Amino acid sequence: MMPLCFADPGEENIIKKVSGTPEVRQHLSDLGFVPGTAVSIINSLGGNVIVRVKESRIAISEEMARKIMI
Repeated sequence: MMPLCFADPGEENIIKKVSGTPEVRQHLSDLGFVPGTAVSIINSLGGNVIVRVKESRIAISEEMARKIMI
């Protein structure tokens, strides 16, 4: 397992675990970041990561991406 922020752009991965406080985990879950879901990095710029999850593009901070384990 490794944090999502270390994945190669364009590479599809499966979310294995989401860590953080209960509020952070709930927020990420509301955005679609749940274990078993396919996720891939589209681009990474200026400390933010653009991610494709459930056919949506979502921008999250690198700090949030570190809490998503693939």
